[in-house]
Amino acid sequence: MKRRKYYFFTILILGGLATISPFSIDMYLPGFTAIAKDLNTSIDKVQLSLTSYILGISIGQLFYGPLLDRFGRRKPLYVGLIIYILASIGCAFTYSVESLILMRLFQAIGGCVGMVAAQALVRDLFPVNKSAQVFSLIILVIAVSPMIAPTLGGYVTASIGWHWVFIILAVIALIMVVAVYFFLPTGKKPDPSISLRPKAVLANYFEVSKQPQFLIYTLAGGIAMAGPFAYIVGSSDVYMNIYHLSEKQYGWAFAFVAFGMIGTTQLNHLLLKRYHSEQLIKVALVHQSIVGLVLLIGTWYNWYGLYGFTALIFLFVAGHGIMSPNTTALSMAPFTKHAGSASALLGSFRLGVGAFVSALVSILHDGTSFPMAAIMLVCALTGLVLLNSGMAVVKYRARKADAEKEVAGLI
Repeated sequence: MKRRKYYFFTILILGGLATISPFSIDMYLPGFTAIAKDLNTSIDKVQLSLTSYILGISIGQLFYGPLLDRFGRRKPLYVGLIIYILASIGCAFTYSVESLILMRLFQAIGGCVGMVAAQALVRDLFPVNKSAQVFSLIILVIAVSPMIAPTLGGYVTASIGWHWVFIILAVIALIMVVAVYFFLPTGKKPDPSISLRPKAVLANYFEVSKQPQFLIYTLAGGIAMAGPFAYIVGSSDVYMNIYHLSEKQYGWAFAFVAFGMIGTTQLNHLLLKRYHSEQLIKVALVHQSIVGLVLLIGTWYNWYGLYGFTALIFLFVAGHGIMSPNTTALSMAPFTKHAGSASALLGSFRLGVGAFVSALVSILHDGTSFPMAAIMLVCALTGLVLLNSGMAVVKYRARKADAEKEVAGLI
Protein backbone atom coordinates (compact mmCIF):
# COMPACT_ATOMS: atom_id res chain seq x y z
CA MET A 1 0.00 0.00 0.00
CA LYS A 2 2.85 2.35 0.88
CA ARG A 3 4.56 1.56 -2.44
CA ARG A 4 1.35 2.28 -4.34
CA LYS A 5 0.97 5.67 -2.58
CA TYR A 6 4.59 6.55 -3.39
CA TYR A 7 4.00 5.61 -7.04
CA PHE A 8 0.78 7.66 -7.19
CA PHE A 9 2.26 10.84 -5.69
CA THR A 10 5.42 10.59 -7.79
CA ILE A 11 3.37 10.33 -11.02
CA LEU A 12 1.12 13.16 -9.84
CA ILE A 13 4.05 15.52 -9.15
CA LEU A 14 5.83 14.61 -12.38
CA GLY A 15 2.59 15.18 -14.26
CA GLY A 16 2.13 18.50 -12.45
CA LEU A 17 5.62 19.65 -13.44
CA ALA A 18 5.08 18.64 -17.06
CA THR A 19 1.67 20.38 -17.02
CA ILE A 20 2.94 23.84 -16.07
CA SER A 21 3.63 24.84 -19.68
CA PRO A 22 0.48 23.28 -21.22
CA PHE A 23 -1.60 24.95 -18.48
CA SER A 24 0.14 28.25 -19.24
CA ILE A 25 -0.77 27.87 -22.91
CA ASP A 26 -4.39 26.78 -22.46
CA MET A 27 -5.57 28.94 -19.57
CA TYR A 28 -5.26 32.31 -21.28
CA LEU A 29 -6.69 31.26 -24.68
CA PRO A 30 -10.28 32.36 -23.85
CA GLY A 31 -8.90 35.79 -22.99
CA PHE A 32 -7.45 36.52 -26.46
CA THR A 33 -10.32 38.80 -27.46
CA ALA A 34 -10.30 40.64 -24.11
CA ILE A 35 -6.50 40.99 -24.19
CA ALA A 36 -6.62 42.40 -27.73
CA LYS A 37 -9.27 44.89 -26.67
CA ASP A 38 -7.49 45.95 -23.45
CA LEU A 39 -4.08 46.31 -25.12
CA ASN A 40 -5.57 48.03 -28.17
CA THR A 41 -4.21 45.47 -30.63
CA SER A 42 -5.37 42.66 -32.96
CA ILE A 43 -5.97 38.95 -32.37
CA ASP A 44 -3.06 37.93 -34.60
CA LYS A 45 -0.69 40.10 -32.48
CA VAL A 46 -1.97 38.43 -29.30
CA GLN A 47 -1.41 35.05 -30.97
CA LEU A 48 2.28 35.98 -31.21
CA SER A 49 2.43 35.90 -27.39
CA LEU A 50 1.62 32.20 -27.72
CA THR A 51 4.31 31.81 -30.38
CA SER A 52 6.86 33.51 -28.11
CA TYR A 53 5.88 31.17 -25.26
CA ILE A 54 6.38 28.07 -27.42
CA LEU A 55 9.67 29.47 -28.72
CA GLY A 56 10.79 30.11 -25.13
CA ILE A 57 10.07 26.50 -24.19
CA SER A 58 12.07 25.30 -27.17
CA ILE A 59 15.12 27.45 -26.32
CA GLY A 60 14.94 26.98 -22.55
CA GLN A 61 14.96 23.20 -22.66
CA LEU A 62 18.34 23.15 -24.38
CA PHE A 63 19.85 24.96 -21.37
CA TYR A 64 18.16 22.82 -18.73
CA GLY A 65 19.24 19.47 -20.20
CA PRO A 66 22.95 19.81 -19.32
CA LEU A 67 22.12 21.58 -16.03
CA LEU A 68 19.90 18.69 -14.91
CA ASP A 69 22.67 16.20 -15.74
CA ARG A 70 25.40 18.26 -14.05
CA PHE A 71 23.63 19.50 -10.89
CA GLY A 72 20.97 16.83 -10.42
CA ARG A 73 17.24 17.40 -10.86
CA ARG A 74 16.29 19.66 -7.93
CA LYS A 75 18.42 22.83 -8.17
CA PRO A 76 17.57 23.61 -11.82
CA LEU A 77 13.91 22.93 -10.99
CA TYR A 78 13.89 25.55 -8.23
CA VAL A 79 15.63 28.16 -10.41
CA GLY A 80 13.31 27.61 -13.36
CA LEU A 81 10.13 27.72 -11.29
CA ILE A 82 11.17 30.98 -9.59
CA ILE A 83 11.82 32.58 -13.02
CA TYR A 84 8.38 31.37 -14.09
CA ILE A 85 6.67 32.90 -11.03
CA LEU A 86 8.32 36.30 -11.54
CA ALA A 87 7.52 36.34 -15.27
CA SER A 88 3.88 35.36 -14.59
CA ILE A 89 3.53 38.39 -12.31
CA GLY A 90 5.10 40.48 -15.08
CA CYS A 91 2.46 39.20 -17.55
CA ALA A 92 -0.32 40.11 -15.12
CA PHE A 93 0.80 43.74 -14.90
CA THR A 94 1.69 44.33 -18.55
CA TYR A 95 0.01 47.14 -20.49
CA SER A 96 1.24 46.54 -24.04
CA VAL A 97 1.19 43.54 -26.37
CA GLU A 98 4.97 43.87 -26.93
CA SER A 99 5.74 43.53 -23.20
CA LEU A 100 3.26 40.63 -22.95
CA ILE A 101 5.11 38.85 -25.77
CA LEU A 102 8.42 39.41 -23.96
CA MET A 103 7.14 38.33 -20.54
CA ARG A 104 5.63 35.21 -22.05
CA LEU A 105 9.05 34.37 -23.46
CA PHE A 106 10.63 34.57 -19.98
CA GLN A 107 7.69 32.71 -18.46
CA ALA A 108 8.30 29.86 -20.89
CA ILE A 109 12.06 29.79 -20.29
CA GLY A 110 11.36 29.31 -16.57
CA GLY A 111 8.41 26.92 -16.82
CA CYS A 112 9.88 24.52 -19.36
CA VAL A 113 12.21 23.08 -16.70
CA GLY A 114 9.22 21.08 -15.47
CA MET A 115 8.87 19.26 -18.79
CA VAL A 116 12.57 18.39 -19.08
CA ALA A 117 12.93 17.32 -15.44
CA ALA A 118 9.77 15.18 -15.54
CA GLN A 119 10.97 13.20 -18.56
CA ALA A 120 14.47 12.76 -17.12
CA LEU A 121 13.05 11.63 -13.74
CA VAL A 122 10.92 8.97 -15.42
CA ARG A 123 14.15 7.60 -16.91
CA ASP A 124 15.79 7.81 -13.43
CA LEU A 125 13.03 6.26 -11.34
CA PHE A 126 11.40 3.60 -13.54
CA PRO A 127 12.70 0.67 -15.62
CA VAL A 128 12.79 1.07 -19.42
CA ASN A 129 10.07 -1.52 -20.02
CA LYS A 130 7.67 0.49 -17.82
CA SER A 131 8.48 3.96 -19.13
CA ALA A 132 5.82 4.05 -21.89
CA GLN A 133 3.15 3.19 -19.32
CA VAL A 134 4.48 5.83 -16.91
CA PHE A 135 4.49 8.42 -19.70
CA SER A 136 0.88 7.45 -20.46
CA LEU A 137 -0.08 8.20 -16.84
CA ILE A 138 1.82 11.49 -16.87
CA ILE A 139 0.11 12.47 -20.11
CA LEU A 140 -3.19 11.63 -18.43
CA VAL A 141 -2.36 14.29 -15.83
CA ILE A 142 -1.29 16.67 -18.63
CA ALA A 143 -4.47 15.90 -20.57
CA VAL A 144 -6.56 17.19 -17.69
CA SER A 145 -4.98 20.61 -18.34
CA PRO A 146 -6.85 21.44 -21.57
CA MET A 147 -10.07 20.31 -19.89
CA ILE A 148 -9.64 22.50 -16.80
CA ALA A 149 -7.41 25.37 -17.97
CA PRO A 150 -9.52 26.98 -20.75
CA THR A 151 -12.74 26.53 -18.76
CA LEU A 152 -11.16 28.07 -15.66
CA GLY A 153 -9.53 30.75 -17.80
CA GLY A 154 -12.86 31.56 -19.44
CA TYR A 155 -14.60 32.03 -16.09
CA VAL A 156 -11.71 34.02 -14.62
CA THR A 157 -11.53 36.29 -17.68
CA ALA A 158 -15.30 36.85 -17.73
CA SER A 159 -15.54 37.41 -13.96
CA ILE A 160 -12.43 39.29 -12.78
CA GLY A 161 -10.31 39.89 -15.90
CA TRP A 162 -7.53 38.20 -17.86
CA HIS A 163 -4.77 39.67 -15.65
CA TRP A 164 -5.81 37.27 -12.87
CA VAL A 165 -5.12 34.25 -15.09
CA PHE A 166 -1.39 34.95 -14.71
CA ILE A 167 -1.64 35.49 -10.95
CA ILE A 168 -3.27 32.04 -10.65
CA LEU A 169 -0.48 30.53 -12.78
CA ALA A 170 2.12 32.03 -10.41
CA VAL A 171 0.33 30.48 -7.41
CA ILE A 172 0.23 27.05 -9.12
CA ALA A 173 3.99 27.22 -9.72
CA LEU A 174 4.57 28.12 -6.07
CA ILE A 175 2.58 25.03 -5.02
CA MET A 176 4.79 22.90 -7.32
CA VAL A 177 7.93 24.28 -5.64
CA VAL A 178 6.58 23.09 -2.27
CA ALA A 179 5.63 19.68 -3.71
CA VAL A 180 9.09 19.18 -5.23
CA TYR A 181 10.81 20.13 -1.97
CA PHE A 182 8.78 17.84 0.31
CA PHE A 183 7.59 14.91 -1.82
CA LEU A 184 9.51 14.38 -5.07
CA PRO A 185 12.26 11.71 -5.11
CA THR A 186 15.73 13.11 -5.81
CA GLY A 187 16.43 11.03 -8.92
CA LYS A 188 19.86 11.01 -10.51
CA LYS A 189 22.59 12.57 -8.36
CA PRO A 190 24.76 15.46 -9.60
CA ASP A 191 27.51 14.38 -11.98
CA PRO A 192 30.57 16.69 -11.77
CA SER A 193 32.13 14.89 -14.75
CA ILE A 194 29.61 16.52 -17.10
CA SER A 195 31.06 19.74 -18.44
CA LEU A 196 28.96 22.86 -19.02
CA ARG A 197 31.42 24.34 -21.50
CA PRO A 198 29.63 25.15 -24.79
CA LYS A 199 31.83 22.77 -26.79
CA ALA A 200 31.16 19.87 -24.40
CA VAL A 201 27.42 20.62 -24.24
CA LEU A 202 27.17 20.69 -28.04
CA ALA A 203 29.17 17.45 -28.19
CA ASN A 204 26.67 15.79 -25.82
CA TYR A 205 23.75 16.96 -27.93
CA PHE A 206 25.48 15.74 -31.08
CA GLU A 207 26.11 12.36 -29.47
CA VAL A 208 22.43 12.10 -28.51
CA SER A 209 21.23 13.13 -31.97
CA LYS A 210 23.37 10.44 -33.66
CA GLN A 211 21.43 7.67 -31.94
CA PRO A 212 19.19 6.27 -34.74
CA GLN A 213 16.24 5.36 -32.51
CA PHE A 214 16.23 8.80 -30.91
CA LEU A 215 16.48 10.53 -34.28
CA ILE A 216 13.63 8.60 -35.93
CA TYR A 217 11.08 8.94 -33.14
CA THR A 218 12.02 12.52 -32.27
CA LEU A 219 11.68 13.71 -35.87
CA ALA A 220 8.53 11.76 -36.73
CA GLY A 221 6.83 12.34 -33.38
CA GLY A 222 7.91 15.97 -33.06
CA ILE A 223 6.60 17.06 -36.46
CA ALA A 224 3.36 15.08 -36.13
CA MET A 225 2.79 16.52 -32.65
CA ALA A 226 2.93 20.04 -34.09
CA GLY A 227 -0.55 19.38 -35.55
CA PRO A 228 -2.31 19.97 -32.21
CA PHE A 229 -0.32 23.21 -31.82
CA ALA A 230 -1.94 24.47 -35.01
CA TYR A 231 -5.32 23.70 -33.46
CA ILE A 232 -4.41 25.32 -30.12
CA VAL A 233 -3.26 28.61 -31.63
CA GLY A 234 -6.13 28.79 -34.12
CA SER A 235 -8.95 27.48 -31.94
CA SER A 236 -9.72 30.72 -30.12
CA ASP A 237 -10.28 32.64 -33.36
CA VAL A 238 -12.25 29.80 -34.99
CA TYR A 239 -14.57 29.11 -32.07
CA MET A 240 -15.09 32.69 -30.89
CA ASN A 241 -15.06 34.65 -34.16
CA ILE A 242 -16.35 32.09 -36.71
CA TYR A 243 -18.70 30.04 -34.52
CA HIS A 244 -19.38 32.96 -32.13
CA LEU A 245 -18.87 31.14 -28.82
CA SER A 246 -18.39 33.12 -25.61
CA GLU A 247 -15.26 32.77 -23.45
CA LYS A 248 -17.04 30.24 -21.21
CA GLN A 249 -18.48 28.25 -24.13
CA TYR A 250 -15.07 28.17 -25.80
CA GLY A 251 -13.56 26.76 -22.61
CA TRP A 252 -16.10 23.93 -22.60
CA ALA A 253 -15.56 23.19 -26.31
CA PHE A 254 -11.80 23.06 -25.76
CA ALA A 255 -12.28 20.78 -22.76
CA PHE A 256 -14.46 18.40 -24.81
CA VAL A 257 -11.75 18.05 -27.47
CA ALA A 258 -9.15 17.42 -24.77
CA PHE A 259 -11.25 14.55 -23.44
CA GLY A 260 -10.36 12.64 -26.62
CA MET A 261 -6.70 12.68 -25.64
CA ILE A 262 -7.49 11.52 -22.11
CA GLY A 263 -9.45 8.54 -23.42
CA THR A 264 -6.76 7.39 -25.85
CA THR A 265 -4.01 7.91 -23.28
CA GLN A 266 -5.71 5.39 -21.05
CA LEU A 267 -6.41 3.14 -24.03
CA ASN A 268 -2.71 3.28 -24.84
CA HIS A 269 -1.93 2.07 -21.31
CA LEU A 270 -4.02 -1.04 -22.02
CA LEU A 271 -2.87 -1.55 -25.62
CA LEU A 272 0.78 -1.67 -24.53
CA LYS A 273 0.01 -5.00 -22.84
CA ARG A 274 -0.69 -6.51 -26.27
CA TYR A 275 1.16 -4.38 -28.84
CA HIS A 276 4.55 -2.74 -29.23
CA SER A 277 4.97 1.03 -29.13
CA GLU A 278 6.21 1.00 -32.74
CA GLN A 279 2.92 -0.50 -33.97
CA LEU A 280 0.79 1.95 -32.01
CA ILE A 281 2.70 4.98 -33.31
CA LYS A 282 2.16 3.96 -36.94
CA VAL A 283 -1.57 3.35 -36.42
CA ALA A 284 -1.94 6.74 -34.68
CA LEU A 285 -0.21 8.57 -37.54
CA VAL A 286 -2.33 6.86 -40.20
CA HIS A 287 -5.44 7.72 -38.18
CA GLN A 288 -4.46 11.40 -37.89
CA SER A 289 -3.62 11.62 -41.59
CA ILE A 290 -7.04 10.29 -42.62
CA VAL A 291 -8.94 12.51 -40.18
CA GLY A 292 -6.83 15.52 -41.19
CA LEU A 293 -7.64 14.94 -44.87
CA VAL A 294 -11.39 14.70 -44.18
CA LEU A 295 -11.19 17.87 -42.06
CA LEU A 296 -9.34 19.79 -44.78
CA ILE A 297 -11.70 18.78 -47.61
CA GLY A 298 -14.77 19.56 -45.52
CA THR A 299 -13.34 22.92 -44.47
CA TRP A 300 -12.61 23.84 -48.11
CA TYR A 301 -16.17 23.03 -49.17
CA ASN A 302 -17.67 24.50 -45.97
CA TRP A 303 -19.41 21.24 -45.04
CA TYR A 304 -19.10 21.51 -41.28
CA GLY A 305 -20.96 23.47 -38.67
CA LEU A 306 -19.78 23.77 -35.08
CA TYR A 307 -20.53 20.13 -34.15
CA GLY A 308 -19.04 18.52 -37.23
CA PHE A 309 -15.87 20.59 -36.95
CA THR A 310 -15.49 19.81 -33.24
CA ALA A 311 -16.06 16.07 -33.82
CA LEU A 312 -13.23 15.90 -36.37
CA ILE A 313 -10.88 17.92 -34.17
CA PHE A 314 -11.76 15.53 -31.32
CA LEU A 315 -10.79 12.52 -33.48
CA PHE A 316 -7.56 14.16 -34.65
CA VAL A 317 -6.40 15.10 -31.14
CA ALA A 318 -7.34 11.61 -29.89
CA GLY A 319 -4.46 10.23 -31.98
CA HIS A 320 -2.08 12.39 -29.95
CA GLY A 321 -2.88 10.36 -26.81
CA ILE A 322 -1.49 7.23 -28.49
CA MET A 323 1.45 8.77 -30.32
CA SER A 324 2.95 11.09 -27.70
CA PRO A 325 3.78 8.65 -24.86
CA ASN A 326 5.12 6.02 -27.24
CA THR A 327 7.37 8.34 -29.26
CA THR A 328 8.65 9.86 -26.01
CA ALA A 329 9.42 6.48 -24.46
CA LEU A 330 11.21 5.17 -27.56
CA SER A 331 13.19 8.40 -27.97
CA MET A 332 14.40 8.31 -24.35
CA ALA A 333 14.97 4.54 -24.05
CA PRO A 334 18.61 4.40 -25.28
CA PHE A 335 19.94 6.88 -22.68
CA THR A 336 21.10 6.72 -19.06
CA LYS A 337 23.97 9.16 -18.49
CA HIS A 338 22.66 11.84 -20.84
CA ALA A 339 18.95 11.43 -20.13
CA GLY A 340 18.63 15.13 -19.26
CA SER A 341 20.24 16.22 -22.52
CA ALA A 342 18.13 13.76 -24.51
CA SER A 343 14.96 15.00 -22.81
CA ALA A 344 15.92 18.62 -23.54
CA LEU A 345 16.74 17.98 -27.19
CA LEU A 346 13.52 16.00 -27.64
CA GLY A 347 11.38 18.70 -26.03
CA SER A 348 13.22 21.54 -27.75
CA PHE A 349 12.66 20.05 -31.19
CA ARG A 350 8.98 19.41 -30.52
CA LEU A 351 8.35 22.90 -29.24
CA GLY A 352 10.55 24.48 -31.90
CA VAL A 353 8.36 22.91 -34.58
CA GLY A 354 5.32 23.92 -32.53
CA ALA A 355 6.52 27.55 -32.45
CA PHE A 356 7.04 27.53 -36.20
CA VAL A 357 3.59 26.05 -36.79
CA SER A 358 1.87 28.49 -34.43
CA ALA A 359 3.58 31.42 -36.17
CA LEU A 360 2.51 30.00 -39.53
CA VAL A 361 -1.12 29.85 -38.41
CA SER A 362 -0.91 33.54 -37.42
CA ILE A 363 0.79 34.54 -40.70
CA LEU A 364 -1.70 32.61 -42.87
CA HIS A 365 -4.69 33.82 -40.85
CA ASP A 366 -7.52 34.61 -43.30
CA GLY A 367 -10.60 34.56 -41.08
CA THR A 368 -11.35 30.87 -41.84
CA SER A 369 -10.27 27.54 -40.34
CA PHE A 370 -8.63 26.37 -43.61
CA PRO A 371 -4.98 27.34 -42.79
CA MET A 372 -5.24 25.58 -39.42
CA ALA A 373 -6.71 22.40 -40.99
CA ALA A 374 -4.11 22.37 -43.80
CA ILE A 375 -1.20 22.64 -41.36
CA MET A 376 -2.64 19.87 -39.15
CA LEU A 377 -2.81 17.51 -42.14
CA VAL A 378 0.72 18.38 -43.34
CA CYS A 379 2.13 17.67 -39.85
CA ALA A 380 0.47 14.23 -39.62
CA LEU A 381 1.49 13.19 -43.14
CA THR A 382 5.08 14.39 -42.68
CA GLY A 383 5.38 12.45 -39.42
CA LEU A 384 4.10 9.28 -41.12
CA VAL A 385 6.53 9.64 -44.04
CA LEU A 386 9.49 10.27 -41.71
CA LEU A 387 8.61 7.27 -39.54
CA ASN A 388 8.35 4.88 -42.49
CA SER A 389 11.48 6.28 -44.15
CA GLY A 390 13.51 6.08 -40.95
CA MET A 391 12.47 2.51 -40.20
CA ALA A 392 13.21 1.49 -43.81
CA VAL A 393 16.75 2.91 -43.54
CA VAL A 394 17.34 1.12 -40.21
CA LYS A 395 16.12 -2.20 -41.64
CA TYR A 396 18.25 -1.75 -44.78
CA ARG A 397 21.36 -1.08 -42.69
CA ALA A 398 20.63 -4.12 -40.50
CA ARG A 399 20.24 -6.38 -43.56
CA LYS A 400 23.44 -4.95 -45.06
CA ALA A 401 25.36 -5.57 -41.82
CA ASP A 402 24.05 -9.15 -41.64
CA ALA A 403 25.03 -9.76 -45.27
CA GLU A 404 28.55 -8.42 -44.64
CA LYS A 405 28.94 -10.70 -41.62
CA GLU A 406 27.77 -13.66 -43.69
CA VAL A 407 30.27 -12.87 -46.44
CA ALA A 408 33.06 -12.43 -43.87
CA GLY A 409 32.14 -15.81 -42.39
CA LEU A 410 32.36 -17.53 -45.76
CA ILE A 411 35.74 -15.96 -46.48
